[in-house]
Amino acid sequence: MLNKLYQRRRFLQNTALFSTGLITSLVHPRPTSAGIVENEKAQYDYVVIGAGSAGSVVANRLTENPATRVLLLEAGNPDTKPAIQVPVEWPTLLGTEVDWAYFTEEEPYLNKRKIFHPRGKVLGGSSSINAMIYIRGNCHDYDHWQELGNPGWSYHDVLPYFKKSEDQQRGISLFHGVNGPLGISDPAAPSPVSQRFVEAAISRDYESNPDFNGIQQSGAGLYQRTIQDGKRESTAIAFLRPIFNRTNLTIKTGALVSRILFEKTRTVGVAYIQNGTEYQVRVSQEVILSAGTFDSPQLLMLSGIGPAEHLRALNIPVVVDLPGVGQNLQDHPMVSVAYQSLQELPLAPSSNLGEAGLFVRTNLSLDAAPNIQLTLAPILFVNPAFARPGAAFSILVINNHPQSRGSVSLHSSNPKEPPLIRANYLQNKSDLKILVKGIKIARQIAHSSRLNEFRGEEIAPGTEVSNTKAIQAYIRQACDTVNHPVGTCKMGKDPMAVVDSQLRVRGIDGLRVVDASIMPLITTGNTNAPTIMIGEKAADMIKAAQSVSQKRVLPS
Repeated sequence: MLNKLYQRRRFLQNTALFSTGLITSLVHPRPTSAGIVENEKAQYDYVVIGAGSAGSVVANRLTENPATRVLLLEAGNPDTKPAIQVPVEWPTLLGTEVDWAYFTEEEPYLNKRKIFHPRGKVLGGSSSINAMIYIRGNCHDYDHWQELGNPGWSYHDVLPYFKKSEDQQRGISLFHGVNGPLGISDPAAPSPVSQRFVEAAISRDYESNPDFNGIQQSGAGLYQRTIQDGKRESTAIAFLRPIFNRTNLTIKTGALVSRILFEKTRTVGVAYIQNGTEYQVRVSQEVILSAGTFDSPQLLMLSGIGPAEHLRALNIPVVVDLPGVGQNLQDHPMVSVAYQSLQELPLAPSSNLGEAGLFVRTNLSLDAAPNIQLTLAPILFVNPAFARPGAAFSILVINNHPQSRGSVSLHSSNPKEPPLIRANYLQNKSDLKILVKGIKIARQIAHSSRLNEFRGEEIAPGTEVSNTKAIQAYIRQACDTVNHPVGTCKMGKDPMAVVDSQLRVRGIDGLRVVDASIMPLITTGNTNAPTIMIGEKAADMIKAAQSVSQKRVLPS
């Protein structure tokens, strides 16, 4: 199945069921001059841009107060594509109408290959097309965020927000919550080779870890997933579907926000394009930008917030010169070690194709998080050059803490043109060394006796690729991404920070960024769960600010 994904990637390079009847419409707009429609009657307290992993959460939590009016704008369409709900089908979604299907520029350290970056263009955003692995990250990740000048973001501070979202299949505990909107479950029918991978890792003296989101992250075990009753739990399903009848929530799909509107440095509304017409809508409190790591900085720059020199070169009037917008791009690079299987490996419909994992800490410092993640996939997940028919399994080797940094900028001032993405994978030589080390660990585990009945010929990189130089060459040929871009509107106090610890855009009133782009450093593991947490925490920040504002206007 994933070979079809790679074929689609090559083709592209070369050339929750959410009924529309549940989505409230804006009041009928009034046409004005210049093809713009102003909607004077539709006044909102908040406009949330992007109904993805964070934006859906914010829209839900803000509208818990029936007096708070929220407009949620999503460029994609409702999540009516049936494959969205079937976990094993997620690769078939990539490159379709529910995917922005971005590519990086030619990557100079990956043999000038352009790397495919799927991003959800649908209600639920990337949570509607991802592999559904639920990993929160390491406690040291969040403590480090706080040390970088972001009070309130330590692990102690963020843990309650992870628990708040959860409806944990295992029940309530010190680390887990129940009765939240988001169903979290163990694999219902994991592949036998996934279970044997865990046993093989333990046989090689790695610890058993039944809960990567518990007391420690290192070790081997089965992943928990955002799946409930065998179906995907996107944020659209978990956070939007239950509240579609709230009269204070308006959801507009097929609505591409073209720019944020300001009066001097005060945010007053947004402009969006729907069915070829531009609409403008006013906001009384704040605009919440949750468009994702690529699209949030793009929209800030289109609106005049970003590196002044870059904006002026595109004739975009500068509202605030923020040089950090679009910088600090981080992502987890990945390379595969794959084997033919001596047995057929049938897949359950509820399989997310990434069922088991191992977190390894090669840095023995006490405050270090695991820097290598291995994921067992009971399918062939390789570069097209290594594709072949027949049953296979793959061990995905992931660098959790890449030191390379990329950027997002604009091709032009046209909001319909995709952003210009330079990831710079393996720019820092240490990133390559980590992947070499990870391949050696993957091979060691694969040759455990616990996998003897499954392990056939090594497909990738192949047994002839044995010395360090050959392994490095293979990595440059085959390295890809596990699609965890973060960091392009980073939180902090330094000159390159875009938002403060309250996620407010520096130099602007009434505008916050709430998504994975605010991460100053990438988390250890898959990034969907941390992004949902960011949405939960931001919603409370916004509510607290609203409460203070209301108290100020009350008569004495």
